[in-house]
Amino acid sequence: MTFLGTVGLTWLRTALVATAALAPLAAHAGAQAEEHLAPSVASLLSRSIADRPVPSDYTNRPEVARWLAPIDRQLTRIGDAGERRDLLATVHYEATRAGLDPLLVLGVIHHESGFKKYAVSVADARGYMQVMPFWTRLIGGPEHNLFLLRTNLRYGCVILRHYLDTENGDLVRALGRYNGSLGRSEYPLAVAAAMRRYDPQARVPIPAAMVPAQLGASVSSR
Repeated sequence: MTFLGTVGLTWLRTALVATAALAPLAAHAGAQAEEHLAPSVASLLSRSIADRPVPSDYTNRPEVARWLAPIDRQLTRIGDAGERRDLLATVHYEATRAGLDPLLVLGVIHHESGFKKYAVSVADARGYMQVMPFWTRLIGGPEHNLFLLRTNLRYGCVILRHYLDTENGDLVRALGRYNGSLGRSEYPLAVAAAMRRYDPQARVPIPAAMVPAQLGASVSSR
């Protein structure tokens, strides 16, 4: 995946630690905006959410097992071992299927819902990835239940991929669109902090212009 705008690892580490310390849920975002989709785009997105379940042997694949194990140890507060394994396998599968970094999707879930399956926002966004109900009308159907794990993640990943493509690979703007806070720094920084929480070595490209002023002294261009 190609992202626009990268930063030096030193200042990013400092910025993310400071941002996470301020408040894990600091972004005061509005609702994801409903948009007009060209018929060709709507058709493409509709095909993208066509149901293909996680393969039964998915967690046994070496690359999936390596990703899942350390994160599973950090999420023992969530359900039982089987529930966590199902959640993380679905995160990895749906993210990969949409061409997204699974860690990015994990960061979005961490910040959007705190891993609460039945979370509902004041704007009526639903489930793990806080998907707005209008998406079922635009690209799905009324039978799609956004509180179901795979349905929610399928929609969330397809929508985030759509925004990333719309913004020509600019992750910050794509996250802003997803969260309904385009042009603000809080949400991209919060997602980046969540990603680093689960993998301290994660490379999270956030342009220096998005860093809050109080962190400016730690910024250095690559």
